[in-house]
Amino acid sequence: MMRTLNKASMRRTGLLIVLSVGMVLIMGAGEASSSRFNRLGHQLMCMCGCNQILVECNHVGCSYSDRMRKELQAAIDRGDNDDLILQGFVQNYGNTVLSAPTSKGFNRVAWIMPVVIFFAALAAVVAVVRAWKHRVALATPGTPGVTVPDNPEDEFRRRAREETEL
Repeated sequence: MMRTLNKASMRRTGLLIVLSVGMVLIMGAGEASSSRFNRLGHQLMCMCGCNQILVECNHVGCSYSDRMRKELQAAIDRGDNDDLILQGFVQNYGNTVLSAPTSKGFNRVAWIMPVVIFFAALAAVVAVVRAWKHRVALATPGTPGVTVPDNPEDEFRRRAREETEL
Protein backbone atom coordinates (compact mmCIF):
# COMPACT_ATOMS: atom_id res chain seq x y z
CA MET A 1 0.00 0.00 0.00
CA MET A 2 2.86 2.32 0.83
CA ARG A 3 4.29 1.69 -2.59
CA THR A 4 1.10 2.72 -4.40
CA LEU A 5 0.87 5.83 -2.27
CA ASN A 6 4.38 6.88 -3.26
CA LYS A 7 3.64 6.25 -6.94
CA ALA A 8 0.45 8.28 -6.72
CA SER A 9 2.14 11.18 -4.94
CA MET A 10 5.05 11.09 -7.39
CA ARG A 11 2.59 11.14 -10.27
CA ARG A 12 0.79 14.13 -8.75
CA THR A 13 4.08 15.91 -8.10
CA GLY A 14 5.18 15.30 -11.69
CA LEU A 15 1.83 16.50 -12.99
CA LEU A 16 2.08 19.66 -10.86
CA ILE A 17 5.59 20.32 -12.15
CA VAL A 18 4.53 19.89 -15.78
CA LEU A 19 1.48 22.06 -15.19
CA SER A 20 3.58 24.76 -13.49
CA VAL A 21 6.16 24.78 -16.29
CA GLY A 22 3.36 24.94 -18.85
CA MET A 23 1.77 27.90 -17.08
CA VAL A 24 5.10 29.75 -16.94
CA LEU A 25 5.67 29.13 -20.64
CA ILE A 26 2.18 30.30 -21.56
CA MET A 27 2.53 33.42 -19.43
CA GLY A 28 5.93 34.11 -20.95
CA ALA A 29 4.58 33.73 -24.47
CA GLY A 30 1.86 36.27 -23.80
CA GLU A 31 4.37 38.69 -22.37
CA ALA A 32 6.68 38.24 -25.37
CA SER A 33 3.77 38.93 -27.72
CA SER A 34 2.83 42.03 -25.75
CA SER A 35 6.40 43.35 -25.69
CA ARG A 36 6.75 42.60 -29.40
CA PHE A 37 3.51 44.49 -30.07
CA ASN A 38 4.84 47.49 -28.10
CA ARG A 39 8.26 47.34 -29.79
CA LEU A 40 6.76 47.19 -33.29
CA GLY A 41 4.06 49.72 -32.39
CA HIS A 42 6.77 52.20 -31.38
CA GLN A 43 8.37 51.81 -34.82
CA LEU A 44 5.15 52.86 -36.56
CA MET A 45 3.35 56.20 -36.78
CA CYS A 46 -0.40 56.69 -36.61
CA MET A 47 -1.61 57.84 -40.02
CA CYS A 48 -4.42 60.10 -38.76
CA GLY A 49 -2.09 63.10 -38.95
CA CYS A 50 -1.50 63.46 -35.22
CA ASN A 51 2.27 62.74 -35.61
CA GLN A 52 2.19 60.32 -32.69
CA ILE A 53 3.58 56.83 -32.34
CA LEU A 54 0.95 54.19 -33.15
CA VAL A 55 0.69 52.70 -29.64
CA GLU A 56 0.60 56.18 -28.09
CA CYS A 57 -2.09 57.77 -30.30
CA ASN A 58 -4.67 58.99 -27.81
CA HIS A 59 -7.30 60.57 -30.06
CA VAL A 60 -10.82 59.63 -29.04
CA GLY A 61 -12.41 57.71 -31.90
CA CYS A 62 -9.25 57.68 -34.06
CA SER A 63 -10.18 55.29 -36.85
CA TYR A 64 -6.59 54.84 -38.04
CA SER A 65 -4.99 53.80 -34.75
CA ASP A 66 -7.63 51.18 -33.94
CA ARG A 67 -7.43 49.66 -37.42
CA MET A 68 -3.62 49.75 -37.52
CA ARG A 69 -3.33 48.18 -34.06
CA LYS A 70 -5.65 45.37 -35.15
CA GLU A 71 -3.53 44.84 -38.29
CA LEU A 72 -0.38 44.73 -36.19
CA GLN A 73 -1.85 42.26 -33.69
CA ALA A 74 -3.14 40.06 -36.56
CA ALA A 75 0.31 40.00 -38.16
CA ILE A 76 1.90 39.05 -34.83
CA ASP A 77 -0.71 36.33 -34.27
CA ARG A 78 0.01 34.95 -37.77
CA GLY A 79 3.65 34.63 -36.76
CA ASP A 80 5.08 37.08 -39.32
CA ASN A 81 8.60 38.26 -38.60
CA ASP A 82 9.28 41.91 -37.76
CA ASP A 83 10.67 42.88 -41.18
CA LEU A 84 7.67 41.38 -42.96
CA ILE A 85 5.26 43.24 -40.68
CA LEU A 86 7.02 46.57 -41.19
CA GLN A 87 7.20 46.04 -44.96
CA GLY A 88 3.47 45.29 -45.03
CA PHE A 89 2.73 48.58 -43.29
CA VAL A 90 5.06 50.44 -45.67
CA GLN A 91 3.25 48.91 -48.64
CA ASN A 92 -0.16 49.86 -47.24
CA TYR A 93 0.62 53.34 -45.89
CA GLY A 94 3.91 54.43 -47.48
CA ASN A 95 7.30 55.25 -45.94
CA THR A 96 5.76 57.88 -43.66
CA VAL A 97 4.33 55.10 -41.48
CA LEU A 98 7.82 54.40 -40.12
CA SER A 99 8.71 56.45 -37.06
CA ALA A 100 12.38 56.49 -38.07
CA PRO A 101 13.93 56.03 -41.50
CA THR A 102 15.62 52.74 -42.20
CA SER A 103 19.40 52.67 -42.29
CA LYS A 104 19.53 51.04 -45.71
CA GLY A 105 20.02 52.50 -49.15
CA PHE A 106 19.18 56.14 -49.79
CA ASN A 107 17.48 56.48 -46.39
CA ARG A 108 20.94 56.39 -44.86
CA VAL A 109 21.23 60.03 -45.96
CA ALA A 110 18.52 60.94 -43.44
CA TRP A 111 20.82 59.71 -40.66
CA ILE A 112 24.07 61.18 -42.03
CA MET A 113 23.00 64.64 -43.24
CA PRO A 114 22.10 66.18 -39.85
CA VAL A 115 25.55 65.32 -38.54
CA VAL A 116 27.25 66.65 -41.69
CA ILE A 117 25.22 69.87 -41.59
CA PHE A 118 26.02 70.35 -37.90
CA PHE A 119 29.77 70.06 -38.47
CA ALA A 120 29.62 72.28 -41.59
CA ALA A 121 27.77 74.97 -39.63
CA LEU A 122 30.26 74.65 -36.77
CA ALA A 123 33.17 75.08 -39.20
CA ALA A 124 31.47 78.14 -40.74
CA VAL A 125 30.99 79.73 -37.31
CA VAL A 126 34.64 79.09 -36.40
CA ALA A 127 35.76 80.63 -39.72
CA VAL A 128 33.61 83.75 -39.20
CA VAL A 129 34.83 84.20 -35.61
CA ARG A 130 38.44 83.88 -36.71
CA ALA A 131 37.88 86.37 -39.52
CA TRP A 132 36.34 88.85 -37.07
CA LYS A 133 39.14 88.28 -34.59
CA HIS A 134 41.87 89.05 -37.16
CA ARG A 135 39.99 91.95 -38.75
CA VAL A 136 41.84 95.27 -38.78
CA ALA A 137 40.25 97.71 -36.39
CA LEU A 138 39.27 101.07 -37.84
CA ALA A 139 41.32 103.92 -36.56
CA THR A 140 39.45 106.40 -34.43
CA PRO A 141 40.46 109.91 -33.51
CA GLY A 142 42.66 109.91 -30.46
CA THR A 143 44.33 106.56 -31.20
CA PRO A 144 48.06 107.07 -30.49
CA GLY A 145 50.34 106.81 -33.54
CA VAL A 146 47.52 107.06 -36.08
CA THR A 147 46.61 110.26 -37.86
CA VAL A 148 42.98 110.42 -38.71
CA PRO A 149 41.49 113.34 -40.58
CA ASP A 150 38.85 115.29 -38.72
CA ASN A 151 36.28 114.54 -41.39
CA PRO A 152 36.80 111.25 -43.29
CA GLU A 153 34.59 112.50 -46.11
CA ASP A 154 37.07 115.33 -46.83
CA GLU A 155 39.83 112.75 -47.31
CA PHE A 156 37.66 110.81 -49.80
CA ARG A 157 36.87 114.01 -51.73
CA ARG A 158 40.55 114.97 -51.90
CA ARG A 159 41.49 111.53 -53.23
CA ALA A 160 38.67 111.63 -55.76
CA ARG A 161 39.85 115.02 -57.07
CA GLU A 162 43.43 113.78 -57.40
CA GLU A 163 42.40 110.67 -59.28
CA THR A 164 40.08 112.51 -61.67
CA GLU A 165 42.39 115.41 -62.56
CA LEU A 166 43.64 115.49 -66.10
